[in-house]
Amino acid sequence: MPSTLPLSARTARLLPWIVAIAFFMQTLDGTILNTALPAMASNLHEDPLRMQSVVIAYMLTVAILIPASGWLADRFGTRRLFFGAILLFSLGSLCCALSANLTQLVMARVLQGLGGALMLPVGRLVVLRAYPRSDLVRIMGFVTIPGLLGPLIGPTLGGWLVEYASWHWIFLINLPVGLLGCIAALKLMPDLRGPERSRFDTPGFLLFGAAMVLITIALEGLGELHLPHLRVMLLLFAGLACLAAYWLRAGHIEQPLFAPSLFRTRTFAVGILGNLFSRLGSGALPFLVPLLLQVALGYSPAQAGMSMIPLALTAMLAKSLAKPLIEHFGYRIVLTGNTLALGLGLASLALVDADYPYWLLVVQLALLGGINSLQFTAMNTVTLIDLDDHSASSGNSLLSVVAQLSLSLGVACAAALLGGFSASIGQEVDSVLGAFQATFLCVGVLTMLAAAIFLQLASVDGRRARILASRPED
Repeated sequence: MPSTLPLSARTARLLPWIVAIAFFMQTLDGTILNTALPAMASNLHEDPLRMQSVVIAYMLTVAILIPASGWLADRFGTRRLFFGAILLFSLGSLCCALSANLTQLVMARVLQGLGGALMLPVGRLVVLRAYPRSDLVRIMGFVTIPGLLGPLIGPTLGGWLVEYASWHWIFLINLPVGLLGCIAALKLMPDLRGPERSRFDTPGFLLFGAAMVLITIALEGLGELHLPHLRVMLLLFAGLACLAAYWLRAGHIEQPLFAPSLFRTRTFAVGILGNLFSRLGSGALPFLVPLLLQVALGYSPAQAGMSMIPLALTAMLAKSLAKPLIEHFGYRIVLTGNTLALGLGLASLALVDADYPYWLLVVQLALLGGINSLQFTAMNTVTLIDLDDHSASSGNSLLSVVAQLSLSLGVACAAALLGGFSASIGQEVDSVLGAFQATFLCVGVLTMLAAAIFLQLASVDGRRARILASRPED
């Protein structure tokens, strides 16, 4: 058992609020930025179609650090680590607001990601260790609610701040909340540690992290970085070599970062691979739509942000439909059909042009929000549902990494496609709007191909198991 500290009535009552606020900060930051990218690009004298590194830097940093969060919490204690996470996130936010060019902004986003990577996993770990299992569903449900509000408020708030103040305020609003969070963490956060110091797989962590960074930079090289194709191929193969080296090493050591034996569970293997490929479209959606509305269609930042509200609303409403649909149809049918629907929905945005009815665009975005939400819930539950207690922690950690990594790869792929089509205006496409249309069509087709992965599920997989709650960070 972990070494827990008895909670006072006041701490037990306020602790979920601290975790919930940290979760809200993270989800708000993940959605408030996309609407502001064109204004940020203009202020920093950059091309708005090549601002994806600002998004990817944060997501990739979070993905790399998630595997180390549990070990760091056991090593340094949850209070110190949670306080440090909020402090880093707030300091990163301040540096973002003070950035004078794109390079500084990307570096500041990495610093912000160092804090963001630890806030939610450590907060969830504290709740898991500090409260009895009988209260866990109620408390985690409470913690999740602010996280659902972040995507609802973020795009609109980002649009309004950019239009009526400046883009700097999308980062500055984190500072007062971060200050309160630091004070509350020092006063109320229990200092919980694991029962024993486990050995951390440092070589595996470095190999896995290097693979993620190299593959992402290779995709970035096709877009924003304009690297020669030879250099892109070298980066890609170097990343794949690091991944292969990690996998071979993990198969014969006692405590690997992620055990290859996890993939002996069919539902886990299908769920992880399905997450990786189908989330490419999910990651592209919140990045591409605000750019389409502002750069290609001339919407103001506030109008673009308001247009994203239906997507977030239906995402919240669709969560209640996941359990009955999965129980009735099974994972195989739900995930295969929903992945095809997600791809078709993304491809349908290629129909949007200057004369496209606004009400129809809103309907499309609303449908995509619901489909996307159902996709996340079904994928996450099928991935974890058949793991035993011994494997669940490692499996959940790998799922978290893959979720963040695939979203960042989705942005990188979408940006590379958009950059490629933009460079061929007058040849393959006739305008910037045409570049967006071609990009949405390609992303939609790529997403639909992931349905073949979910077809590998058996019709009975997960039918008799308890439907797990969707993970908060989605």
